[in-house]
Amino acid sequence: MGSPAGPVEVEPMPGYLDLISRASTVMLRAWRDCGSCGLELSKRTLLENAYITWTEIALFFFCAYLWTQVRKGLTQSLFKPLAQWCRLLPKDAAKMPESAWKLVFYTMSWSYTTYLLFFTSYSFFHDPPSVFYNWKSGMSVPTDIAIAYLIQGSFYGHSIYATVYMDAWRKDSAVMVVHHIITLALISFSYAFRYHNVGILVLFLHDINDIQLEFTKLNIYLKSRGGGYYLLNDILSNTGSVSFSITWFWFRLYWFPLKVLYATCVSSLQSVPNIPFFFFFNALLFALLLMNIYWFLFIVVFVVKVLKMKEVNDVREYEDEDSGKAAASRDAQAANSEDDAGHHNSAQGKHVQNGIAKEKHL
Repeated sequence: MGSPAGPVEVEPMPGYLDLISRASTVMLRAWRDCGSCGLELSKRTLLENAYITWTEIALFFFCAYLWTQVRKGLTQSLFKPLAQWCRLLPKDAAKMPESAWKLVFYTMSWSYTTYLLFFTSYSFFHDPPSVFYNWKSGMSVPTDIAIAYLIQGSFYGHSIYATVYMDAWRKDSAVMVVHHIITLALISFSYAFRYHNVGILVLFLHDINDIQLEFTKLNIYLKSRGGGYYLLNDILSNTGSVSFSITWFWFRLYWFPLKVLYATCVSSLQSVPNIPFFFFFNALLFALLLMNIYWFLFIVVFVVKVLKMKEVNDVREYEDEDSGKAAASRDAQAANSEDDAGHHNSAQGKHVQNGIAKEKHL
């Protein structure tokens, strides 16, 4: 199922109305024409078009395990000592290693995908329909893109485990687990079905926001270190929050649907009329878009909170004002009751431990 060579002229990026009208028309026509669609066709298509080796699967699990060990090592040897050296508040010191680790990883991964899209011969960003030019089942994956897939796929495999067992539990942690599962499914299946070109574009459009989010959170933790106030970190946290809000909309709610979804819904069938698992992949991409919209609601709440309170905080965290007041009261009574002090330490631990944190706020 080869496709014709791509046109020289780059298609202009569509608008939202173009995406809705053309994508719905194309997908409805494809659905009507798919008279033999069903479980049997899906099974046959899977066997005929999925290409992945046991070696690649083994590398995925090995690298996922490696990311977990690297994170544990950096946390113990670098991030926790750094938090102690900065004299962060206990609740901030508990969350700082998570943000530092994610900032390091996403900066590395986004820099690599940026290199692929803007400093090599790939034209996927400027010409999104080109992701399907010359596509054929079982085509070889370029080594540089295969490396990006191994890095990202194994990291999201690690992240499913880390969200449940290593990260602080937040209001959107359950959605985050679903996000990681969908992302891992997209990465795995897009690699197996050789949709790696569009996958690189999806990764580029999403990772930049994670960099800004973790950068902002680190500066929130640092601005009140040692019981003092640091203006520079406050300015950086506010700058990061503004940048994060703008780029979230621009990258995930503007470029992602108009570049990626238009290419996968419309351009894909123009280049490859019988492209396999057309509905399955687009369903996953639309699910990713819905989660981006869901998180954008958090951002709107976050912006409103900043405008009202003039303070940047992560609105996904469980509210702990009442527990903070109770902790302060217990500190004042610590000289009279060691049990109260012990209970204070236990409550702090519950704030940052997954599972127990949910009990704390029931």
